[in-house]
Amino acid sequence: MNTFIIGLGSNIDPEKNIAAALKELAGHFKICGQTPVKRTKPVGPQEQPDFFNGAVLAQTDKDRAGIKAVLRGIENQLHRDRTGPACGPRTIDLDILVWNDTVVDQDFYTRDFLREEVLRLKPDLKY
Repeated sequence: MNTFIIGLGSNIDPEKNIAAALKELAGHFKICGQTPVKRTKPVGPQEQPDFFNGAVLAQTDKDRAGIKAVLRGIENQLHRDRTGPACGPRTIDLDILVWNDTVVDQDFYTRDFLREEVLRLKPDLKY
């Protein structure tokens, strides 16, 4: 069984889209923990709404590629637009942050809010 942490973010109708993403995630993975959703300032272009961010600790027998495919499918279902700027507005952003106790997303080291969310779920994580 693989254990992983997914970061969630949205700044387009965030309450609705994060709730929908959480429901979809629960349909695909065993959810073992979840952080409260937190409002954060955008990274990158500042002329956009604040983001709402959270994280989920989950388990599955899928490999990372299988999980990424599920996450991309959920993003597509929630009408994620990938044509804008990389840090621009989005309905939902789902990223694997930690995979089996290894940090796999470098944003963990540069974005305090991500690190805080991960450490709420895995306070003993060695990084």
